[in-house]
Amino acid sequence: MKKLFFVLFCSLSFLGQAQIFTPVSWKFSAKSLEKGEVEVILTAKIDAGWHIYSQHVKAGGPVPTSFTFTPSKDFSPIGEVEEQTKLMEGFEKTFNMNISWFENQAVFSQKFKLKKPTATIKGTLEYMVCDDQRCLPPEEVAFKIPVKAVGLEEVLQKEDIAKTQNAKKDSAVASKKDNPEKNAVTKFKAKTIALPSTSSEESSLWLTFLAGLLGGLAAVFMPCIFPLLPMTVSFFTKQAENRTSGIKDSLIYGFSIVVIYVSLGLLITVLFGADALNSLSTNGIFNFFFFLLLVVFAASFLGAFEIMLPSSWANKLDQKADKGGYWGIFFMASTLSLVSFSCTGPIIGTLLVQAATTGALLGPAVGMLGFAISLALPFTLFSLFPSWLNSLPKSGSWLNSVKVTLGFLELALSLKFLSNVDLAYHWEWFDREIFLVLWIILFALLGFYLLGKIRFAHDSELKTITVPRFFLAVISLSFSLYMIPGLWGAPLKAIAAFLPPQQTQDFDLSARSLESTSPPNTSTHKYGELFHAPLGLDAFFDYEEGMAYARKVNKPVLIDFTGHSCVNCRKMEATVWPEPAVLKQIKEDYVLIQLYVDDKTALPLAEQEEIEGKQIKTLGKKWSFLQTTRFKANSQPYYVLLDSKNEQVLQTPQGANFDINAFANFLNKGLVQYRQRN
Repeated sequence: MKKLFFVLFCSLSFLGQAQIFTPVSWKFSAKSLEKGEVEVILTAKIDAGWHIYSQHVKAGGPVPTSFTFTPSKDFSPIGEVEEQTKLMEGFEKTFNMNISWFENQAVFSQKFKLKKPTATIKGTLEYMVCDDQRCLPPEEVAFKIPVKAVGLEEVLQKEDIAKTQNAKKDSAVASKKDNPEKNAVTKFKAKTIALPSTSSEESSLWLTFLAGLLGGLAAVFMPCIFPLLPMTVSFFTKQAENRTSGIKDSLIYGFSIVVIYVSLGLLITVLFGADALNSLSTNGIFNFFFFLLLVVFAASFLGAFEIMLPSSWANKLDQKADKGGYWGIFFMASTLSLVSFSCTGPIIGTLLVQAATTGALLGPAVGMLGFAISLALPFTLFSLFPSWLNSLPKSGSWLNSVKVTLGFLELALSLKFLSNVDLAYHWEWFDREIFLVLWIILFALLGFYLLGKIRFAHDSELKTITVPRFFLAVISLSFSLYMIPGLWGAPLKAIAAFLPPQQTQDFDLSARSLESTSPPNTSTHKYGELFHAPLGLDAFFDYEEGMAYARKVNKPVLIDFTGHSCVNCRKMEATVWPEPAVLKQIKEDYVLIQLYVDDKTALPLAEQEEIEGKQIKTLGKKWSFLQTTRFKANSQPYYVLLDSKNEQVLQTPQGANFDINAFANFLNKGLVQYRQRN
């Protein structure tokens, strides 16, 4: 923690300076050694008065100099990086410890064994540089060093002879047992199985469309749009030469709104594509960015500031709208989109974030279609039937109340993205209890706001409470009370999809009652210190280990491709898996393998590799590659039933299925198929 604050302090101090400092420059070289070995030399030239730190710094000290070499089949490292320059040492008051550093120049070297005559060694280094007054933020430097081995041809020739002599023996051994050192990622690619697609993406598109409809409906009642309804209707009814012309113009106006917003959604789709959108849904950095973005949107709705586009844009479009004709109507719709952005922007931003994180290719476009239809429909209908305007409520302070209410909802939604980041990087501080406490407070405050007990900057005094406002306050306060038992482990199935996993709960009475009827899981598996299976299940978190155990106990396998940021995964685990008809089968009849496709834990260097231009460096990337290449799917949850003997699919894989009987039947059919085959 001390190091974190120190780095933040250095960063802020650096940003506060007017001058950009570059006190360190790096040079890279290599020299050939004997027997196919080379030595790369990394030299830092340091300006007078500055220093960088040794590789070997105790915890709690400054950021040490570190080196990461990209793994390659062309070479292998020999030993560790060595420091060739004499170190300076002294007691550093800031960290209350002895520190080692380099001044003027620092030389580091690393030896490699080449497997071919020439190669390029790539990697990155990180260092922090300080002087007596300041420290600059840690900096990363990428490098590429071409190397050439001397006498390697002779060494390789001797090795080939030795390999030829032992080929038969090695072949016989390899045919009888698996090679534990073989990279599992590469093996996955050879076992590709074409499978029929599931309906999970179609389902998510319908949900995105529905969210768009609701977002557009909410936008209509915003103070930037609602007052424009009578003005727009009046414009079309007065300028029309006859009723037919007025109907045609209003339809074109509504269609123009749809075209504008759907074009925005299509632009997002074209720019990112399906793979990138799915990556966004599981990327920790983007989830944290989405969290900050929604907090900004919420602050805007609560009255802290307004998000405005340049007024010159609206003026230019307004001038083109004055020209009349079909294009004039289109530019009039464009003007509406711009002048209402301070109200619609946060809604659109939230909708696009949600649509993008479903991973569906057409998610943004479908979401914008729903939004545009809801937004355009009132303008079109009231232009067709102007007398309906008399039934609309008058503009007033209630419009701002709609904005503030949406601000509370945006703030609550933002916490889901923060939870995704916490789970992906195993921070383990934003647990289920903390999430629930924040939601309980937010919805209680929303209830008090609707009752007029809290006022924001743009709110007027509430003398009376309308019936709809009263009912909304009751719903909000009731929802807040509903969540309170969750602090002691109540499942809260209605909102389980949005909450962090039940196993992150520190004090869970429901888990204790579950353990009283089944023995606790005492087995230790690979990566077991990182992941925890729901409902006390004995799950494996490594594909190879789980398959080996399933073969040993002669059981079929249930592979659960899941994710920390997967909403439907949490809902399945909280609402479907606990049911006796499902839980009994998973616990007794199957070996469960849970593979997190968005986990950021780095793989050992020996298992990292590049395949088809994709860097497989984390557990999440490894399991995502397995799912996409072998099972031709990239959505989560994704449930695959495998025969442990030959790794063949027993039933067509499924995505989220909240029909308990249907999911239990899916498991039962897989079990029957396995027993018939074996």
